[in-house]
Amino acid sequence: MTTTATFHAYFGYRDAVAALRWLEKAFGFETSMEVPDGKGGIMHAEMRYGGVAFTLFTDEQGYDRPTRKGETVGHGMYVAFDTPAEVDAMFAQATAAGADVVWKPELTEWGNYRFRVADPEGYEWTFGTHRPGR
Repeated sequence: MTTTATFHAYFGYRDAVAALRWLEKAFGFETSMEVPDGKGGIMHAEMRYGGVAFTLFTDEQGYDRPTRKGETVGHGMYVAFDTPAEVDAMFAQATAAGADVVWKPELTEWGNYRFRVADPEGYEWTFGTHRPGR
């Protein structure tokens, strides 16, 4: 069976406007759609970077955020790059923008060169060289 599918995430940010600007600066994401909600927030926005795309909106409900247990919250987004140099460059850009470092760049036992940071609202972002599913 052949299926054409894509996988996308969505995020509710308490300050979605600030999140858009931070994600652009820290990770180089491009805002491809931004629909204001008429109250100073975001009804719907879309961001992309190469083949990565996701949506976000203003969290008006006050959704619960997981807290760290040990080093991490246990879930987050993963972006795959081709080379360790790209991972290092993204780490430098993210930390310059004030990302909270969870893991510095390192080579894992299974051969993934990666780092993990948290954005200002606590969502975790991992960038590495491993491509899941391959």
